[in-house]
Amino acid sequence: MPDWLSNMEPHWAWLTIGVLLCTAEIVVPGFFLVWLGVAAIATGVVAFLLPIGVPMQLGVFAVLAFIALYSARRWLKNNPIVSTDPLLNQRGGRLVGEVLTLVTAIENGRGRAKVGDGEWPVRGPDAAEGTKVRVVSAEGGVLLVETA
Repeated sequence: MPDWLSNMEPHWAWLTIGVLLCTAEIVVPGFFLVWLGVAAIATGVVAFLLPIGVPMQLGVFAVLAFIALYSARRWLKNNPIVSTDPLLNQRGGRLVGEVLTLVTAIENGRGRAKVGDGEWPVRGPDAAEGTKVRVVSAEGGVLLVETA
């Protein structure tokens, strides 16, 4: 073990670990590491204020980490984060209600429609090429349509 590490005061180690965990939350977001970082920083403050040994510091960290994680989970359960755009990553869902033009006729329930500058596979009642259809819903990458 390097000299600088063996000579480091335990509270500085806890504070460093806490800052690193909080920084890691920025790199690997998951809303989990920040609470461990907060517990480590609090353990560092306790270790600075009270002359306790490393085994006791580990116990303090475990208790504080449990309290922080439990409290955060409970708070998030009672106050869920609601998206302002629930269909953000569901392009098919965003197309519901849109009127599209068939590029390939719907035969045997399958065809293709023009969406923006591309084409999407569609399913619905048989219809000729060029017919206007309205998107009713989406199943994966396939749009379910009806004649408009």
